Amino acid sequence: MKQIRNSYRHTIYASYIGYITQAIINGFVPLLFLTFQSEFGLSLDRIGLLVTVNFSTQLIVDLLAAKYIDRIGYRKAIVAAHLFCAAGLCLLAILPSLLSSPFLGLCLSVITYAIGGGLIEVLISPIVEACPTNDKSAAMSLLHSFYCWGCVAVILLSTLLFYFVGTQYWKPIACLWAIVPLANSLYFTQVPIHTLDTGGEPLTLSALLRSKGFLLLVLFMVCAGASEQAMSQWASAFAESGLQVSKTLGDLTGPCFFAALMGISRIIHAKYGEKVSLERYLFASALLCVISYLITCLSPIPLLSLLGCGICGFSVGAMWPGVFSLAAKRCPHGGTGMFALLALAGDCGCGAGPSIVGFVSDAWNNNLKLGLLIGMAFPLLMLLGLWKLAARKTIE
Repeated sequence: MKQIRNSYRHTIYASYIGYITQAIINGFVPLLFLTFQSEFGLSLDRIGLLVTVNFSTQLIVDLLAAKYIDRIGYRKAIVAAHLFCAAGLCLLAILPSLLSSPFLGLCLSVITYAIGGGLIEVLISPIVEACPTNDKSAAMSLLHSFYCWGCVAVILLSTLLFYFVGTQYWKPIACLWAIVPLANSLYFTQVPIHTLDTGGEPLTLSALLRSKGFLLLVLFMVCAGASEQAMSQWASAFAESGLQVSKTLGDLTGPCFFAALMGISRIIHAKYGEKVSLERYLFASALLCVISYLITCLSPIPLLSLLGCGICGFSVGAMWPGVFSLAAKRCPHGGTGMFALLALAGDCGCGAGPSIVGFVSDAWNNNLKLGLLIGMAFPLLMLLGLWKLAARKTIE
């Protein structure tokens, strides 16, 4: 126990598990979209609203955290975050059947674990940034890769359980996943945690929001979140309904393929990213993302559409951690508030992207290909913003 309390390696390990927790709360429910549709009689646009509820709640938490997190303290907040995640996953198995409105039960459960998810998103990056390690950009990308591997684990293990015991047992499976955040909450009570040192007085939130350069970074985070989640949240349903494959194959070839290539992309960025400017790396990622959306939505060959989904995962891999690293590099005095605002923007995109896809698809007779084609607007917008940022030396 003493070794854990004195070693920042354990802080990093706990942070890795924190992002795995984030993957659980963002990745488990989308595997059940069509199950919710049949079991509770929900339409695609209402199911899409569950994603909006998740990321809108995280967005509100991000906003509050930007103001109050330094007063609460990193340790108390990160432990509470994991407890909220565990509670939300357990409520998911209880409330939809307990309440007269299953949709309300799903929403309340999602809100509970989304509170934890919002706190994790705000806290993990500055916790790792405050650790005494070298090459922060690589460390950040490697950290975020664990979100991807968490997604792969959630999809693979959940799919295996669905296959062998049946999708009807999704409720106890949700409770099993709650063990991960519960155990990590205990881990975080023991590891050493330092607050982020900005080398002076951190910029106020109003000062950050007055900076046009910082607002560009906010735009990038919105686009990064939307580009990633618009594809990943609907990948399973897209593979099942649009490509006419089974649920098991849909989960493996859709979101699992997406998450695996996103994780590989983040490991590549962690290893070689420092050799290329972040701006160019992000520009190439956004361009590849546009191409992947076109392949997924316009290809008449199902196999190519699945390949496009995977390419999208690879292309968005460096976006979220890349923008965080770019902000830390160009705005070294941003402090915890900067990370909170960026997380807020990312969650805004995470909620908007899948919801827009769901609404457009529902309006056009459940045409997911058309909905995803509209989602391509986000990486296009990121390309334009990066071109605008290229002329700026700093964002402060």
